[in-house]
Amino acid sequence: MDLPPSGHIASLNDIVTTCNAVDDIVLFGTLRDPDLLEIVLGAVADAQPVSLADHRVFAAAGETFPLLFRCEGAQADGLLLQNLTGEQIARLDYYEAPYGYELEPMVLADGRRAQVYRPTDNQYRKGEIWDLTHWQATQGPMTREAAHEIMGLFGKTSVDALIPLLGPIRSRAQARVNARTDDIPTDLRQGFSRDDVVLTARRRPYSRFFALDEMELRHPRFDGSENVVEREVFVSVDAVVVLPYDPVRDTVLLIEQFRPAPFARGDLHPWCLEAIAGRIDGGETPQDAAHREAEEEAGLRFSRLVKAADYYPSPGALTEYLYCYIGLADLPDDAAGLGGLASEAEDIRSVVVPFQMLMDAVRSGEVQNGPLLICAYCLERERMQLRAEATPA
Repeated sequence: MDLPPSGHIASLNDIVTTCNAVDDIVLFGTLRDPDLLEIVLGAVADAQPVSLADHRVFAAAGETFPLLFRCEGAQADGLLLQNLTGEQIARLDYYEAPYGYELEPMVLADGRRAQVYRPTDNQYRKGEIWDLTHWQATQGPMTREAAHEIMGLFGKTSVDALIPLLGPIRSRAQARVNARTDDIPTDLRQGFSRDDVVLTARRRPYSRFFALDEMELRHPRFDGSENVVEREVFVSVDAVVVLPYDPVRDTVLLIEQFRPAPFARGDLHPWCLEAIAGRIDGGETPQDAAHREAEEEAGLRFSRLVKAADYYPSPGALTEYLYCYIGLADLPDDAAGLGGLASEAEDIRSVVVPFQMLMDAVRSGEVQNGPLLICAYCLERERMQLRAEATPA
């Protein structure tokens, strides 16, 4: 999982000295980003650049977060925080603690004493050289959004209770970034925008895997007057849906799994036919999520993703936004089987069927899953072109 800790030190035994506790803290990682640091501290930091000789910052192997390793002849850039208040140190501790980081004393190259956050074990291996500018461009927006929600829990939620919330928090943060950056046409709309809405109050009485927001807001009406409303919104995350299609064999792969919502509704058949789907994790693109979910749920690899549709399934009450694709894949009969992640209690059966059999199930009503219906109709629209491109003339 992609975690957002600040800079830390892998081995400092040669420069750590026995000293009295000091309030100055050195950061070598993501918290060198000034906007993220201000969110975590709750104030603009009193900070100055520092360096540590014979060290370099690397990404943890397979991850995007940084680690500080000893490296003869190199120099690691850092940020020295001074004049911190007790509350600011407590806020830094709260942000770092879920990832197993604690403060330890260190000595900088110029002899100044300070403290640094470092992991309490050596579970991470060294990856590629880590670059703050690249991280700011790729992971920064999501991490800052997540930090707002994390620090909103400071003083209200314990670190132990915070830890299981971090995944959903980061996914919700990624959804907010997606909402700001997706390029969506507005040719048929009136011309109102988010700036025309005034949010007067917002409460979050529930937050776990999902969250519930209670909002009071004002917005203009089409006749020029104003609407004042109270609304409850179920805060979900963005998700990806992908229907695997073999254009040579003209077959699709469907999955079947138990779903608790149809069961809660009283449905006599709560095992549903679906396309491959899953949430988009924090720091992940929809395309990356599509490939990951295909591997996890069905052991598939796609040669190409074809855009089907992006949409809100229920915008009156649900923030969830779906990115839907047709995934081109090789689907022999033995592509079907059992899959899913045991760690997520998934029990998934996949089946390969002819395209026409899928459409027969759509028309009979056996397919009740909205994203699969959307993907099926989009595939029906694109099918002839996809087959022409895949089949030699």
